[in-house]
Amino acid sequence: MIIVYTYVVGDILHKGHIEYLKNAKALGDKLIVGVLTEDAVMEKKARPTMSFDERFDLVRGLKWVDLVVAQREYSPLENVRSIQPDILVEVTDHKRQPANEYMRSNGRRVVSLPYFPNHSSSKLKEIIRGDGN
Repeated sequence: MIIVYTYVVGDILHKGHIEYLKNAKALGDKLIVGVLTEDAVMEKKARPTMSFDERFDLVRGLKWVDLVVAQREYSPLENVRSIQPDILVEVTDHKRQPANEYMRSNGRRVVSLPYFPNHSSSKLKEIIRGDGN
């Protein structure tokens, strides 16, 4: 069984999340998704609009997702060490994550999937506020 791990904020789910998670699931037999806690998100971004519990439940409800876990740091390293997935899926702009080096040093794969810039929670928030097109 090939176990795949990836992670999301999951704030205001959109087509980009769906495509990303569907593509991640296609890489293996079991997809485990870490949902970042508020503290983890705020290491790099603004506080999410939706609570952790809401985001966790929404991601858990997606048919491509087999298991959802909390990710307590922005870096997935802690969860990767604990879960020991065969494949870690990252977005293309996360090439230098400590978890990537950990995976490779243990003979496991890191797969980069594209980020969908036209489908982002940040972009949706801008449109809702009237800041975007």
